[in-house]
Amino acid sequence: MPIEWAGLSPQLLLPLDRSLPEPLRTQLEEGLRQAIRGGRLQPGERLPSSRELAAELGVSRGLVQECYGQLVAEGYLHARGGSATRVASVGTSTEVPAPPPPPQQAPRLIADFAHGVPDLASFPRTDWLWAQREVIRHVPNADLDYGDPRGSLKLREVLTGYLRRVRGSATDPHRIVVCAGFAQGLNIVLHVLAESGVRVVAFEDPGTPRGSRTAARRVGAEAVPVPVDEQGIDVAALAATGARAVIVTPAHQWPTGVVLTPERRHELVAWAQERHAFIIEDDYDAEFRYDREPVGSLQGLAPDRVFSIGTASKSLVPALRLAWIVCPPSAAEAVAGEKGFRDRGSPTLDQLAVATLMESGRYDRHLRRTRITYAERCRALGEAMTEHAPDVALTGLAAGFHAVAHLPDGVDETEVIAAARERSVGLYGMSANRADGSTTPPRLVLGFGNLPERAIRTGIETIADLLRTP
Repeated sequence: MPIEWAGLSPQLLLPLDRSLPEPLRTQLEEGLRQAIRGGRLQPGERLPSSRELAAELGVSRGLVQECYGQLVAEGYLHARGGSATRVASVGTSTEVPAPPPPPQQAPRLIADFAHGVPDLASFPRTDWLWAQREVIRHVPNADLDYGDPRGSLKLREVLTGYLRRVRGSATDPHRIVVCAGFAQGLNIVLHVLAESGVRVVAFEDPGTPRGSRTAARRVGAEAVPVPVDEQGIDVAALAATGARAVIVTPAHQWPTGVVLTPERRHELVAWAQERHAFIIEDDYDAEFRYDREPVGSLQGLAPDRVFSIGTASKSLVPALRLAWIVCPPSAAEAVAGEKGFRDRGSPTLDQLAVATLMESGRYDRHLRRTRITYAERCRALGEAMTEHAPDVALTGLAAGFHAVAHLPDGVDETEVIAAARERSVGLYGMSANRADGSTTPPRLVLGFGNLPERAIRTGIETIADLLRTP
């Protein structure tokens, strides 16, 4: 589609070289031909007026008029009295390659139990617009500069109070670094640890094997799996790996949903203190707990040994790309330096909008609403499974917005997923989260954060027979 300039004359890059023997008119004509043939000027696109192009190029208006007239005669341009000169549609018909076909859309699913996706429809659009207006009205001019690579001081001050109040963290604004999502936060922390000599990084199994291995490989470290049981990560097995850093999800283990027990918490902290090691805490959905108050951050137990990474991706939406790293005092400067080296800091205006939401109480109000929504969807999933697949146990329902379905022995995880897809239901197996990719024992990770209750019930009813013992 050609650009329409709403009354303004379009600018056009057509350099002329006065040191060449070719006349300026010849250079201008050939420059326009190449721009049209190469697709830089699209059919129907308006050219500058002869007066404006002449002034821009420093040539006479008559020269531009003669050039336009020649290209009209050749069929590259067309002009009508009282109207702008435009690129003719025939000018690029044989020169510009056809655009690639649009990607084929995946078939629409009646229920997609994708995990890790919050309720996108619940994003508080009205509150977000209000917060943005407040920021624009009151932001000092100085805050519109690049600023501190740690992030907006205002957000870091608000986060300090919030994390102390809600997560039991022990921090201050100078030890918080704002980043673009959990992945960037993890990459920054691993880079800083690798610079200090850490060569082996452990991760939970099941957990995020591909992401952990890729992130570790990029900093020249080895990633090793450590088993998770009903109490959380096996600290004795961790000690046997020789790792000096470990990535954990203690408040709601991904993906099993177990909570790291108090005994294991103290064992993990003791391991870090004794080995001079570090814990990377993924505090990804701790606000969403239904059976009791959220479990406090592990960082509060050992501020000198824990990097705690929180994010707005689950509490608001992933599109914000906003997260924060709570750093040990010994690593705060290095993390801030690495963040500044990568991109000079995250977008300040979005940071200020989040800070405004938190200060106003609207953020807490949004969390209360979404917590109720997730609790209702969690209950709908449990009731649908009880009604249609009573032999399938569900675990991990105490928090977050996913659950684990324990399929009966003899049921093939891969076959269930494929058969469900044929019925337009999206299912996802535990095997993708195991370090060895094993499909046994068969498990499904059922995300319900972005699914209405009706879709949850319909989806489970549609695939109920696939979940039963063959």
